[in-house]
Amino acid sequence: MAWVSRTLAFSATRHFSNRLLVSRPMQSFRLSDSGNVLSWRRLNTRTFLSATAEAPSSTTPKNMEWVQNAVLDAMNELFDPAEVARGAALAKLNKGKKKKKKKKGGEDDTPPEPEMSEDEKQAIADQAAAEAKPFTLSDTMVTLATRPEFGDYQVNAAMGLSKSVGMNPQECARKIIEKMMPTIEDIMEEPEVAGPGFINLKFKKEYLTSVVGQMAGDTTGRLGLPKTSHKQKIVVDYSSPNIAKEMHVGHLRSTIIGDTLCNLLEFTGHDVVRLNHVGDWGTQFGMLVEHLRDEYPEALNVETSQDVDLGDLVQLYKAAKKRFDDDADFKSRAREGVVKLQAGNKEELAAWEALCAASRVEYQKIYDMLNIKGLTERGESFYNPFLNDVVEDLEKQGLAVKSEGATAIFLEGYENRDGTPLPMLIRKSDGGFNYATTDLAAIRHRVQMASEDGGEKANRVLYVTDAGQSQHFEMVFKAAKIAKFVPENASLEHVPFGLVQGEDGKKFATRSGDTVKLKDLLNESIRIAGEDLRSRAENQGVPDDQIDKVAQIVGIGAVKYADLSMNRESNYRFSYERMLSLNGNTAPYMLYAYARICGIIRKASGQESAAKIVWPEASEIIITDDAELGLIRNLVQLPDVLKEVEKDLYPNRMCDYLFETSQKFNKFYENCSVNNAESPEIKASRLSLCTATAGTIR
Repeated sequence: MAWVSRTLAFSATRHFSNRLLVSRPMQSFRLSDSGNVLSWRRLNTRTFLSATAEAPSSTTPKNMEWVQNAVLDAMNELFDPAEVARGAALAKLNKGKKKKKKKKGGEDDTPPEPEMSEDEKQAIADQAAAEAKPFTLSDTMVTLATRPEFGDYQVNAAMGLSKSVGMNPQECARKIIEKMMPTIEDIMEEPEVAGPGFINLKFKKEYLTSVVGQMAGDTTGRLGLPKTSHKQKIVVDYSSPNIAKEMHVGHLRSTIIGDTLCNLLEFTGHDVVRLNHVGDWGTQFGMLVEHLRDEYPEALNVETSQDVDLGDLVQLYKAAKKRFDDDADFKSRAREGVVKLQAGNKEELAAWEALCAASRVEYQKIYDMLNIKGLTERGESFYNPFLNDVVEDLEKQGLAVKSEGATAIFLEGYENRDGTPLPMLIRKSDGGFNYATTDLAAIRHRVQMASEDGGEKANRVLYVTDAGQSQHFEMVFKAAKIAKFVPENASLEHVPFGLVQGEDGKKFATRSGDTVKLKDLLNESIRIAGEDLRSRAENQGVPDDQIDKVAQIVGIGAVKYADLSMNRESNYRFSYERMLSLNGNTAPYMLYAYARICGIIRKASGQESAAKIVWPEASEIIITDDAELGLIRNLVQLPDVLKEVEKDLYPNRMCDYLFETSQKFNKFYENCSVNNAESPEIKASRLSLCTATAGTIR
């Protein structure tokens, strides 16, 4: 997938010589493979830039939603939701009660519950029917088949419906199948009713080969997948470093996960806005500005502030913080500086802008390493003009009240440890604002304000931050909804992630206990990858610039993929050894899998290894072996995986799918010779399977 390769940031400017031996074990990865590895990024540039092109319209790939809609149509034709609700209520009321166990050592003296009359039962059933809602996709109870022999999908709707409609489950299942057949008969084999009433659905081989042939032949890079028919505007808030502070390991997951979700959502056809909510405002800037006044006075002059070299921003921040803690006079000046900055004083603003500019230069170095593009800075300061209006609006609605000199919102269900109500402060007693105020202003800007007024008017807003902020966002979202800041068609979603830990399961830190700088972490991964490449006998004599380029690809890709392959809500132990391994679900393994396929294509078509790879034209897919069928069935699951990640926002599901795809391909290659196929037609078919698999991984 194009978005995956962009996520992994595999980049190169030209191809190197390739002597790929497709039969050699996974333990060996030679620089001579780099022509194929690097072609991943070159091809990705083509496919990602052309991702706006629509997929061919011949055989549209089907997914679970298509099956759900077929079942839903059958249910609507067969059953009345009101009568189903009535039947379900009566079935529950008429269900025999379990006999209560007698108390140990004596009779149970609990009086029996009075029997409900038939009229009372009918009244409850009538009420259930009156409140019944139309069937939804979730009522269809469609899942992926649990085992290959069961087919591709399993429908469990009959199990839940049968009692409500007075049928046994198998009879109900057969009725649903009968109504579904006109919709699915060209795509699916004859459905099977299994067990007590499960419906097993299996794609026809003709459909499978048609879809995979289309995947192989789609030159737009979309693998024959259409864009979503329900396009949304989606804001993704991620990365969010702090001005005058270096990016550290804590920013790793937000940046990687957020960017990956953006890539996937764009691929599926949504309008994605990438926002970087940097920490560029607050009391610490008074301290920093006053330190600049003493050490870099030219930074306070509008005409010269942008030319000042502030040097190491981390050291500058530490020096300012030390003075703030140790010098009472400096602390007083710093507090006055905050007031002047917030009032828009020219000198303070010039110094602040110099700090922001210097910080952006450092952040951009990290973003370039990680191949992060299109991220728009929208810091806390951007929302300052809107904060007073937010507080006034909340006060007028009676949601915000005075509390010990401050202004706060008290939400039901949130308490301190001592049981007292937990306040969400939106204005401090000194008149300053809090994070919650800025987040509420940002919500209004993102979902209420129209684009012509500078807002986003988004349908969906994702906040990719650590799990430690979960309660904060719960409270902010709840307050925003109560205040009617959020339209009915908009959703706010926190996308939490766990901590990055050391291999010992403790805080990931340097030997001295300091937080690991993100720049150092990435450089170390590149260094280890380079050392490994240089240590291999087959790479002796390879120019250093080639080794360095491949080390950059492998090192950065390994860090990113290791993060993405984990359930984002779990803490994970950071291990260079594991993430750089050629075994298991790792970036090097996926790189190798892609390089291996490229090598097969080159060998089959007699292409020079140093040239840009030319993919063969798609041919008719011919199934001659179960391994081919297994790979094909896996490839056509791509629409379901994309839909799942789009909905639930867990990138590891895609990584699992790609790893499974590579394993299915290995089994196919072991059992089905490509270059020595039984006939030219079978060879062409298997080359098309190689192309479709490479496109899926890419």
